[in-house]
Amino acid sequence: ELDGQLDSSDIELLNLLQEEAEHEKEMMEAIFLFGMYHDTYMHKNKRRTAPESGQEWVMRNLADESECYKLFRMTPPMFYRLHDLLVQCYGLKSTSKSNSIEALGMFLWMAGASQSVRQVDSRLQRSLETVHRNFGKVLKCLVKLAADIIRPVDPEFNTIHRRLQCPRFNPHFNDCIGAIDGTHVEVVVPNDKKVQYLCRKGHTTQNVLAVVDFDMRFTFVLAGWPGSVHDMRVFNDAINKYKERFPHPPLGKYYLVDSGYPNRPGYLAPYKGTKYHLPEFRNSRMPRGMKETFNFTHSSLRNVVERAFGVLKMKWRMLLKVPGYPPAKQARIIVACMALHNFIRDSKLIDEHFDRCDRDEYYVPVEASMSQPLTQDMGRLDEDRDMNEFRDQLANALYNR
Repeated sequence: ELDGQLDSSDIELLNLLQEEAEHEKEMMEAIFLFGMYHDTYMHKNKRRTAPESGQEWVMRNLADESECYKLFRMTPPMFYRLHDLLVQCYGLKSTSKSNSIEALGMFLWMAGASQSVRQVDSRLQRSLETVHRNFGKVLKCLVKLAADIIRPVDPEFNTIHRRLQCPRFNPHFNDCIGAIDGTHVEVVVPNDKKVQYLCRKGHTTQNVLAVVDFDMRFTFVLAGWPGSVHDMRVFNDAINKYKERFPHPPLGKYYLVDSGYPNRPGYLAPYKGTKYHLPEFRNSRMPRGMKETFNFTHSSLRNVVERAFGVLKMKWRMLLKVPGYPPAKQARIIVACMALHNFIRDSKLIDEHFDRCDRDEYYVPVEASMSQPLTQDMGRLDEDRDMNEFRDQLANALYNR
């Protein structure tokens, strides 16, 4: 044999070592694959077990009037009345995973106490999918309810509200049928939409228009406009695009509006450039002169819309910052909360949020002004001469009574 070449025994030994190495490699790969399979399919976390089911949690809190109001923002009788209405008339149904009472309790807790989906998932030991599904189906039912309940009680506006019958306002405001204003509801939006939804106060909001009667009920709502849009653009959209639903004032009747709106037939605005808001009067001298007297009386009546917004946001805390749902769903949440607002008001049952406003006609919850930009005065553009003369006559009568 030549020098430098391996003999047959050396070659055989190398072959054995190579075969052993390959066998060991195959064994390691098999062990690794088995470990992955075990971690994925066999080594699972223990199934979550709650001390009580979601149904039991809701029922337990319904049995405690104080906890019920704190969590669900309404008394137990009102909860059951709402539940029965949604089941019987608006399609709320139970499923094999959760019944309708639990679903309604979840929604009210999330909307009232501003609980996130993950907080509900953690507390009730429900999957995120179940929480999302329950929230969505109750929301759908409440939006249907809104179509029936957010409207005037007296569509013909034939009656004079008892608030207008007190000597301070009677007979000067007998033809007044409510107030109109916009409110900004803070929302979470993607970065590419922040500029569009940025209001003048620096928050991302939706600009929501509402018509309110003197019982603090919403009779019309238009939600969904970005916060950068002026109130007048939303108002024009309401009376034109939604003119079939908008409760237009009959001839001779009118709504109260603030200085952001022009003085037109059917919409009585205050004198611009003159002291107007109630805190301005309370923190200084009382009104002097015809225009200040009119503005003070006008503001005292129109604050019903601010009080309604305040009760709405004080009760349904989710409206202080609506989570990052798509804008259309955010708008439906706002409308649904307004439907709940009207349902509670119409029930005539005791409610501490409304009762506080009823006891003090000047009380405006602080939540009313959260995220709310100052009114942008539009000047005297598009004002109606006849309506200005009517306002002068009304102001003169108030001043000289």
